[in-house]
Amino acid sequence: MKRDLIEIFGYSPDDLTVEARSLWNLEACPFIEKSCIKYNHDKSIAYGTCSVTSPYGDIIICPNRLYENNYESIKRISKDVYGDNLKFYFFDEYIKHRNQVEECVVALGKNSGKEVKIGNSLSMDWVLARIINGHLKEYVGIEVQSIDITGNYRDTWHAYNNLPLSKSSHLAIPSSNHGLNWANVYKRLIPQLIRKGIVYSRSRLVRKGLYFIVPDIVYMKFEDIIGEIPKRKKAKNNTITVFTYKLGRKAKNGKRRKILPSRTIRFLTTDFANRFIKGPNLPSGDNLDDAVSRVLGIK
Repeated sequence: MKRDLIEIFGYSPDDLTVEARSLWNLEACPFIEKSCIKYNHDKSIAYGTCSVTSPYGDIIICPNRLYENNYESIKRISKDVYGDNLKFYFFDEYIKHRNQVEECVVALGKNSGKEVKIGNSLSMDWVLARIINGHLKEYVGIEVQSIDITGNYRDTWHAYNNLPLSKSSHLAIPSSNHGLNWANVYKRLIPQLIRKGIVYSRSRLVRKGLYFIVPDIVYMKFEDIIGEIPKRKKAKNNTITVFTYKLGRKAKNGKRRKILPSRTIRFLTTDFANRFIKGPNLPSGDNLDDAVSRVLGIK
């Protein structure tokens, strides 16, 4: 299967409409309405790559892609935690309206006020705080992850960037050299999720634990590592709730693909941590012994 880029600045890479190419020129992300964060190594070019091909389907590689439709994925969690009746504000909106509303939900994150940080080691992607009469009553945490790539897709990107506007002209698109950093799932993503889940479970103001927004393909890799885990129906202070997403059908030129909710999975943080430590696919001691013997050339 040819490796390819699926979305650049929110649109198909071969989309030459004004809607698509204006974002290339501005180096702007349509999902957060700010500058793109996907730069090359020397920060001279914003690549704007949102998703790429993988052996498992088209996969989102930028977390900002998950904020489609004015952060709908964040608002969906607010409804799951607090219901439909509370007014939802981003931080700047809250500052303007805080004297006019008795009860509301305020989103704190990188693009809304500031990220909540604990010391030098933990930064919370999002916190949804329930405010009543100017007092913090409770809150819930949200972690957002996609997947990092390995290799590069520079030649492929430049080929799409230089596509001729004339339909009579043609430019071959080389195969991308990107890979996917699946090792990061168990090296960084899972340990980070466990650490944050434990911190939230210890708070007296957290009643619904930690939520996790992630592409469904990426979460499948989590499941390869942790195996089956007992599911919970209700969110509590010691649970992690996973909302997975997938890319919708290809869109016409000038239009963007949707992201679609895929699954909701909920479990205890301790169950998740224990499954990660014990691991159904963890090699046995005999596997380790054999590996050492092979390196030594001893049978």
